[in-house]
Amino acid sequence: MSKQNIDLVQFYFDAVARGDLEAAGNTFADDLVWHQPGGNSLSGTHRGKSAVFGLLSAFMERSAGSFRIDRVEHLFANGDLVAATIHFAAESGSKTMAMAGIDLLRVEAGKIAEVWLFSADQPAEDAFWG
Repeated sequence: MSKQNIDLVQFYFDAVARGDLEAAGNTFADDLVWHQPGGNSLSGTHRGKSAVFGLLSAFMERSAGSFRIDRVEHLFANGDLVAATIHFAAESGSKTMAMAGIDLLRVEAGKIAEVWLFSADQPAEDAFWG
């Protein structure tokens, strides 16, 4: 099962990198729960695909379309959990953000059911998103 979960999460990250949000969305459970860290206006728990797509749209709007996960370095599985070490970046006007992160994804019934995000510099991310 761990190999299947890693393959699903890799497919998700590949779809995001291609900008294929339909394919990325197909990896999500309908009742997906997304835990966005920090103390900014996008932080909090987002429930359901539509709420998560709203969050992802806000990332793109606030970064003038530049938000990206530019590296997925490692994927590790432990049962229904997959941890990914990543690097992400965005620019908007004179503001820039680039840092390492860890995404922890819980897979249930072949879909991504829950996501927790961790950023290397949460205060910098909060400042970027406002």
